[in-house]
Amino acid sequence: MNTSRMLKDPIKEKRIFTFRAILAMFFIIVLAVVLVSRVYYLQVVDYDHYTTLSDKNRMQLQSVAPTRGLIYDRNGVLLADNQPVFSVSIVKERVESLDQTIAQIGSIIELSEEQIKNFDKRLKNRRKPYEPVPLKSKLTEEEIAKLSVQRHLLPGVEVEAELVRHYPHGEMMAHMLGYVGRINIKELKRVDATNYSATNYIGKLGIEKFYEDVLHGRVGHQTVETNARGRVLRVLDQQPSVPGRDITLSIDVRLQQVAIDAMQGQRGAVVAIEPSTGGILALVSTPSFDPNLFVTGIDHKSYAALRDSLDIPLFNRALKGQYPPGSTIKPIIGLAGLDTATVNRQTKIRDPGWYQLKNDKRFYRDWKKYGHGIVDLYDSIVQSCDTFFYSMAFKLGVDQMELYLDKFGIGSRTAVDIDEDRKGILPSRAWKRGTKGLPWFPGDSLNMGIGQGFMLATPLQLATATAVLANRGRWHRPHLALKISEGTNPDEQIEIPRMHENDPPDVMLNNPDDWDYILGSMEDVMHGKKGTARGSARNAPYRMAGKTGTAQVVGIKQGEEYDAEALAERHRDHALFVGFAPVTAPRIAVAVIVENGGGGSRAAAPVARKVFDAWVLGFPEQEQEERAASDATLDLAPAHERLEPQLVSSESLHNHG
Repeated sequence: MNTSRMLKDPIKEKRIFTFRAILAMFFIIVLAVVLVSRVYYLQVVDYDHYTTLSDKNRMQLQSVAPTRGLIYDRNGVLLADNQPVFSVSIVKERVESLDQTIAQIGSIIELSEEQIKNFDKRLKNRRKPYEPVPLKSKLTEEEIAKLSVQRHLLPGVEVEAELVRHYPHGEMMAHMLGYVGRINIKELKRVDATNYSATNYIGKLGIEKFYEDVLHGRVGHQTVETNARGRVLRVLDQQPSVPGRDITLSIDVRLQQVAIDAMQGQRGAVVAIEPSTGGILALVSTPSFDPNLFVTGIDHKSYAALRDSLDIPLFNRALKGQYPPGSTIKPIIGLAGLDTATVNRQTKIRDPGWYQLKNDKRFYRDWKKYGHGIVDLYDSIVQSCDTFFYSMAFKLGVDQMELYLDKFGIGSRTAVDIDEDRKGILPSRAWKRGTKGLPWFPGDSLNMGIGQGFMLATPLQLATATAVLANRGRWHRPHLALKISEGTNPDEQIEIPRMHENDPPDVMLNNPDDWDYILGSMEDVMHGKKGTARGSARNAPYRMAGKTGTAQVVGIKQGEEYDAEALAERHRDHALFVGFAPVTAPRIAVAVIVENGGGGSRAAAPVARKVFDAWVLGFPEQEQEERAASDATLDLAPAHERLEPQLVSSESLHNHG
């Protein structure tokens, strides 16, 4: 039998092949049905679900930060601007290794340890996932170019431009404007988190903080298409943000600069107010600091230098500095004496250079060793005679002095749009019992009568009280903002409500002629033959009124004399001055303090004179003719020709006033 024939069975092989082919076809058909069914399910049945997931990967809803409103002075000079700044940021969720990415960036551009530490802090405090966290701000053009070249190797790393606050006048406006800084979690809790979802900066101090709601604007939104690396390809939909509103302040940059120059680098403060409106014309605290350092984050070395400086440039002396007002309050105490009939215009005393209470061994000394001789109230203001005010303060008592000083805003926070000023201290019986646990003594009244002892006032309070004096008792609360832009058009501005309905009550006197008497004595402080500040008013083409003051920093023992040369510079007396100009229709009221400057007539009054001249006579030469025409109506007649006061005194040695 043939062996090959026994091994082959063509029919059987054909049957097997056919079966296998049918089985394979069956499996192919089943798999095809399953595949088509799955495709149908994905593309038709569950289309909406997977379309949404796809869109989430492809599209993102982003918040759009509003542009912060600008700040101008009363003449339209820009005080706070927004400038584009480039930063490199990292989105943590889009990088494989954060440390490796930072190291890679550090190999391209210079990174400091402090910048990396600040990045770690911001990363911990970020508000939501996929939020870019800035690593380094204010990139140079060279750094931007280097990062752009390596961009394809840096997934999750973004180089973006953002608008950052810029203060073109730097130190000049720091204590008045304040500054913005990076927003933190604590600040987010007190604002609308949604409206600040794209905002990196918020007002920290000054006008920037007080008017944050006005300056910030309203957040916008946009839907963007991104690639796999998260880079934006196009904007699909957009709801634009609403820019913040611009603010015009009552401040005049020119006057601010004049005041700073007049201080000549000395420590102190100058506050100037427009009496007819309450608008603050200048608010100076020296020394100052550059607010631009704080916007994107100040480095530790620079902050330590400011913080540890003996001159404390971060301290706002104009609003927070609390000083004994010294003789600058004597016009108010004089009004209290006249209005309560404690003294009258004929009341005179002999000033031997000291005052003594009955059954008290202590001598309350006048600044002038041998006294001023026979003086009345008018003379005592002109020559700053302490002895007369000791006598009057003893008769007035603390209750009456507190009442009248309060009427002029001493010991109160009266500004409309300033929330960083301090109240100072207006002492009273209750205050001393509550803080010292002691009763009020007659000697306390004597010290209070010359602005010493427990009393403390800020330069803003002294300027406010002086403006009320210049207005003959009429109150206008001090304020910084003048106008706010309406809507998105900066040219359309609305006046800010002055809130005069909330002004303190006007100061009313039983005899309105007492205003002439007291203000006349202040005029002769500047123009009288014995006035303590007559040197500062010399050759002035207009009439001004003022009062000098000197505040002790360290006490002087009984029997000792004040010797400025023997004291360390920081232990010398503070120099003060308050005044207004011109006497008729006052246009400016000023308070000046020069720390450790000595007598007010020597250090503070000359500063005020320069400020007066600038505002009354004009700044540039082309304005002088216009100013001179308006000043032609000023009353140039000396006060003593109208009121005929007695001026009996000798030349000052160490001027307490």
